[in-house]
Amino acid sequence: MNEKVKSGSRNVAIVGPYLSGKTTLLESLLFVTGAISRKGSVKDSNTVGDSAAESRDRQMSVEVSAASTEYNGIRFTFIDCPGSVEFVQETYNALIGVDAAIVVCEPIRERVLTLAPLFKFLDDWEIPHLVFVNKMDRANIHVLETLHALKAVSSRPLVAHQYPIMNGEQLTGFIDMVSEQAYQYHPGAPADPIPFPESLKEEEHIARAEMLEALANFDDHLLEELLEDIEPSQEEILKDLKMELGADLVVPVFFGVAEQDYGVRPLLEALLREAPEPETTAERRLKNIKGDTPLAQVLKTYYTPQGGKLSLVRVWRGKLTDGIVLNGIRTGGIYRLMGQQQQSVNQVGAGEIVALSRLEGIKTGDTISTEQQSAIELPKAAQLEPVYALAITPEKRNDEVKLSGAINKLLEEDCSLAWEQHGDTHEVILWGQGEIHLQVTLDRLRRKYNLPMTTHLPQVPYKETIRKTVASVHGRYKHQSGGHGQFGDVFLEIKPLPRGTGFNFNETIVGGVVPKQYIPGVEMGVREFLTHGPLGFPLVDLSVTLTNGSYHNVDSSEQAFKQAARLAMQTGIPQAEPTLLEPILRVDVTTPSEFTSKVLQLLSGRRGQILGYEGRNDWQGWDNISAYLPQADMQNFIVELRSLTLGVGSFHWEYDHLQEVPEKLAERVIQNNGNGGNGNGK
Repeated sequence: MNEKVKSGSRNVAIVGPYLSGKTTLLESLLFVTGAISRKGSVKDSNTVGDSAAESRDRQMSVEVSAASTEYNGIRFTFIDCPGSVEFVQETYNALIGVDAAIVVCEPIRERVLTLAPLFKFLDDWEIPHLVFVNKMDRANIHVLETLHALKAVSSRPLVAHQYPIMNGEQLTGFIDMVSEQAYQYHPGAPADPIPFPESLKEEEHIARAEMLEALANFDDHLLEELLEDIEPSQEEILKDLKMELGADLVVPVFFGVAEQDYGVRPLLEALLREAPEPETTAERRLKNIKGDTPLAQVLKTYYTPQGGKLSLVRVWRGKLTDGIVLNGIRTGGIYRLMGQQQQSVNQVGAGEIVALSRLEGIKTGDTISTEQQSAIELPKAAQLEPVYALAITPEKRNDEVKLSGAINKLLEEDCSLAWEQHGDTHEVILWGQGEIHLQVTLDRLRRKYNLPMTTHLPQVPYKETIRKTVASVHGRYKHQSGGHGQFGDVFLEIKPLPRGTGFNFNETIVGGVVPKQYIPGVEMGVREFLTHGPLGFPLVDLSVTLTNGSYHNVDSSEQAFKQAARLAMQTGIPQAEPTLLEPILRVDVTTPSEFTSKVLQLLSGRRGQILGYEGRNDWQGWDNISAYLPQADMQNFIVELRSLTLGVGSFHWEYDHLQEVPEKLAERVIQNNGNGGNGNGK
């Protein structure tokens, strides 16, 4: 079939849940194709993928790794993607630039659900994908049960491309479902043909019939053959597999043990024959985009240990040459990657994934072209919203000036991070996708930029307000120190306002008892007092009216009236029954329906107020739950939510309103705040 291949390259992402064996599969693919002479292992921290120090520390992928190899005259660029949900933004960004994806999973029924969000993304973007059921030496369910479980979480029909031959719990070979030829695996060598195992005839026949029926749904000629009991030719079946895989209509399934290279060669052969060529992918992605100028898209940004910037790009159209100017920026060099190793090349054509250096100001997802003012902007993966936060402070005070520059570089590498200087608490808050995500980010700050950080949970931005009106409170400031003195005298009315109103200042002065030029001083004194009320937090939702006062022709000043207003507020606010307010968030939680009751309990246990739940649009078997949740109870919410939902539950949040804190909790918050605690009531 190789002579029918149109293009000399394929770009394939390796994706799947954490611990499914993606990096091990990449190592096997590189070994089998001769790109490496000896396989590394995740345990020994010597794999091509996971080459970053942060990955090796944790023995898990925390960023995408690219590796190029050749097989049967075709250049394959494999993109090894993180499996942890906390790094899924990396995966989504990379997937939009590949021709196909290998979804790696384990034969464990309970973990199949973790594939649902990934399948949904692949299908929404119409990215052709195959499934590689790895670790078949540890299979705890039957092959047909595995297929059934996988079908339940995919909107596209899954078809068994091969049927595994097991000896007890050991994978010994496979049956090719197209040719119905059986093969036996050998360590370190290609599989050999063997006679068809009669004991599997019935099971294999069922799986093959399902495969042909799924293909026939898109091919009338094949359907006619099946109805007339005519055995279709192998060429026809392969043609249908290629066409329907390329259009993301079916999902072929393979079985193997990547650690032993079992199933890796058949997988490569299928990618060679059936995965769409780069031209096909480009035609789909560039639909309605005219022109022939070079066009590429950034899939990942790296800042290398040597300090240089590398942009991993998919070339969609035209050629890129060394020193080419893209979006008005002259590139430094073009490199093929093998993990952290770089091979310099002078030019690359459409369909390749390579790294470009020195694309300053260009971000992940950006479309780049030789046209400086190009209006073309290719679709890019949506940016995930942050769900977990830490307040950070440099260990060395002098490092504060370097912090914003370093964080901005980290945000270029990882757009699922965010940071803010909080206006109320004055903390620098780092936002991300979870605890491990932020720990990896802090490691990078320390390693790459020599910026070690101390961290703590962010303070909750509590506010306070008042419950009752104080009709008239007097404030007088009189100070004599030789020469002109200071004199200001005011009467204020303090009233509560509806929640969310903020603050209003008014004056009803009659007869000039407080001259107009001093009234701004009164308002200034009131506003300054509001920044720190008697409970220790900013005051909101109240009005203050200047009703009366007196002045001295010589000693009065704006500053004196400002001090008088502060004194009046110090007297009046405690009389107005101050009370503590906490921010309440509106959260929308998404979860598989089987976990909905547990998530409702989780929300209720965190003082959440359930607003309702309904089926999630476009997600069969999923629910969307709406609730109000106090911000004080949100900090580790994502951790518990993922724990309850096999890691697939998520939520969107936004500030909604302020609400009075329950009395006992308010006492604890005020005490913690007074004792130098973080004011989060925990």
